[in-house]
Amino acid sequence: MIQAEISVYPMATRTTSSSFYIAKAIESIQNINRLRYKINSMGTVLESDEIDIIYEASKKMMETVHNLGIDRVEVVIKIDSRRDKHVKMEEKIDSIKKHLI
Repeated sequence: MIQAEISVYPMATRTTSSSFYIAKAIESIQNINRLRYKINSMGTVLESDEIDIIYEASKKMMETVHNLGIDRVEVVIKIDSRRDKHVKMEEKIDSIKKHLI
């Protein structure tokens, strides 16, 4: 299972808010087969069994922001690829929570 956290930063917009662009980027990946995602306050977690699907989603998000008239887009991707067992993103969170007091 592969999980990746992606953060998309549109540069040189007219306002300091980027939520519109991020929403459109997320909309662009909603129908990609074999991709799950979950948004958080600092990025979006992507999940798939195939790295090419993660790459496809990342590219689609970046291109969507460019196509909205943004000439420069910064993208940060952090990838966790695990082959010893199949762990979904929710299970990783549950594993951490059981250690909290």
